[in-house]
Amino acid sequence: MEEITESHGQEQTKKSDETKIEIGNYPVMQSALDVLEVLGKHGRIILRSRGNSIPNAVAVANIITEKMMEGNSKVEKITLDTVAAAGIGDMTSTVEIILIKI
Repeated sequence: MEEITESHGQEQTKKSDETKIEIGNYPVMQSALDVLEVLGKHGRIILRSRGNSIPNAVAVANIITEKMMEGNSKVEKITLDTVAAAGIGDMTSTVEIILIKI
């Protein structure tokens, strides 16, 4: 069963042991605080972003791992992808960053 909640404009999808947060063009520090709260509860989180908001997701991951939880968290995996719209030729890049609490 999947539950979706809204947190400061960011979509959180909660499954049994997997939490995903969509990072958009929101204030980076507020997003980092939201991610920190969820990471503290679950221990593993997937940050998703696409297009022009990818730098925000990278900044949030860096703030968490290098400043807020230095030595207590790390980036487990980064997945990059590009999606092309059918027939239009436009391409949108996407990123998934998996953070874990150690």
